[in-house]
Amino acid sequence: MSSAEQLPCIIQGGMGVGVSNWHLARAVAQAGGLGVVAGTALDTVLVRRLQLGDPGGDVRRALEAFPFRSLARRIEREYFVSGGIPARRPFRLISLPNTRMRLQREALFVAAAFVEVFLAKEGHAGVVGINLLEKIQVPTLPSLFGAMLAGVDVVLMGAGIPHAIPGVLDAFSRLEAAEIKLLVENNPERLSFTSRFEPAAFLAGCRAEEGESSEGDAAKSEREIRSLKRPAFLAIISSHILAKTLHKKASGRVDGFVVESHVAGGHNAPPRKKGTGTSADYGEADRAELGVLREIGLPFWLAGGQAAKGSLAEAQARGARGIQVGTVFAYCNESGIRQDIKQQLFEGLRRGTPRVETDFEASPTGYPFKLILDADRPEELPQLRARDRVCDLGYLRQAFIDERGKLAFRCPGEPEEAYLAKGGKLEDTRHKVCLCNGLLATVGLGQRREPEDELPVRTAGEGIQEILTFLGSEKDCYSASDVLEWLSGSTLVSAAE
Repeated sequence: MSSAEQLPCIIQGGMGVGVSNWHLARAVAQAGGLGVVAGTALDTVLVRRLQLGDPGGDVRRALEAFPFRSLARRIEREYFVSGGIPARRPFRLISLPNTRMRLQREALFVAAAFVEVFLAKEGHAGVVGINLLEKIQVPTLPSLFGAMLAGVDVVLMGAGIPHAIPGVLDAFSRLEAAEIKLLVENNPERLSFTSRFEPAAFLAGCRAEEGESSEGDAAKSEREIRSLKRPAFLAIISSHILAKTLHKKASGRVDGFVVESHVAGGHNAPPRKKGTGTSADYGEADRAELGVLREIGLPFWLAGGQAAKGSLAEAQARGARGIQVGTVFAYCNESGIRQDIKQQLFEGLRRGTPRVETDFEASPTGYPFKLILDADRPEELPQLRARDRVCDLGYLRQAFIDERGKLAFRCPGEPEEAYLAKGGKLEDTRHKVCLCNGLLATVGLGQRREPEDELPVRTAGEGIQEILTFLGSEKDCYSASDVLEWLSGSTLVSAAE
């Protein structure tokens, strides 16, 4: 897919962790939309699927296709448990992401992104993308490389200003090294720190893994991989100002924009004007000026509150290429959300008890975050806030300069004493929720703990009631193709097999 102008008019949101899984992205792509896998925490998703016994064998089948077979075998050997681990046994953890990773740890990021994209693209000619967050920087480069190895068609990125990513895609397409500058707190001298990935070094490590004296799989892969397809890049933005900045100053070609309003689920951009610390702070200043987007001349998609019938036609009348939709896809059959959580929400919606609230304190990132609150379950949010603080995944940790002048990482959601010892402020820890563990629990991959397992974190956009459109009074489920048919106003033509 060489031009964003040719991309589908309906994009399925890349909802993490594991909500927008390969099942969902594949179903959407097969039905003619842009199917998107969430790129967040894919390494943990991979190893926990293997520890659950990989029902159906999909992960192991994708690893068989991974170009570096010795690394794939090592991953399977270390994490696959035939029949799955016992019901109460905790998942085996992997080391926290860091800027200096050994080959085997870095390879988990590469392989995990490869597996998710490979499975999403398997068996059809539709269009598949991967969504990453600028805020989560350490996994970005190896994840992009793995996705490109699998032939990903589109990269979508938001939660910050992803100005370096277009150049990264250019470099990786030529198998050249690339780096991104890390955002570092407590850095008065403005020291520069980077995350770097070198395809040549990765290939050399793969050769060493095979054994220097053998004509192994890695050597064969190096001969076969001369270049990689450069995927289209769509920046997820909330402001026309950011669109202009990226169009002019990004490190390479930006192919289009997803313009997301504050009513979308998950993380939102903060309001431009501070006030009460509630959703009431959002106003006219937070609306992107579509006239400016039209003047830039790149295709754009509107996101947030776009699931109503007629939204696509209305967006196109305003100059958009199409729309991006998340919430109604998040609760369809193919998404990764646990079935019991879906049914619980459906029952609540029929009673009219759930509501979506923009919480300005919950996320360790400091960004506002949408939470589903249910009048019938008032204990949910207090329980999430009262959780024993354990930071054993570390995706949302922030880089900072410690008292020795060294690069280190901390998270407002980690144990308070640990955060304070790293120079953090106590007020920054207030009401923080561990999204890393909570979102994994939402998709059935939460850590088993005593006396209580990790609790799920539920998020959705403010248009959550649109889910009832697909359920009516009798149905208890609906499919991704149902959503696409509704959004398009007619049955979409499936991608050619």
